[in-house]
Amino acid sequence: MDSNTLWLYSLIAGGVVILIVAVLLLLIIVTARSIDQHAKDIWIAGKQIAANTVSIWMLQETNAVARQILAGAGAIVATASAIDDKLGAVAGKLG
Repeated sequence: MDSNTLWLYSLIAGGVVILIVAVLLLLIIVTARSIDQHAKDIWIAGKQIAANTVSIWMLQETNAVARQILAGAGAIVATASAIDDKLGAVAGKLG
């Protein structure tokens, strides 16, 4: 085997290695972009979940305020009943 044939085989082998490396690099780039897109999709889904559930933590406060409103309504009913009773008694004395 002469030196020209050896150089030719070396160049062919080098070209094949470079081609394989280029294909692998392109596959890595495609995979990285796919991973990046999936990460973006996960991020968007997470933000949507957070937006849909943001008010759940406020339910305890809402329930406490509802209890206060109920207590206030009970006090109003008691006061209105007392006024009704007084007016009934006054009307009975006048009538």
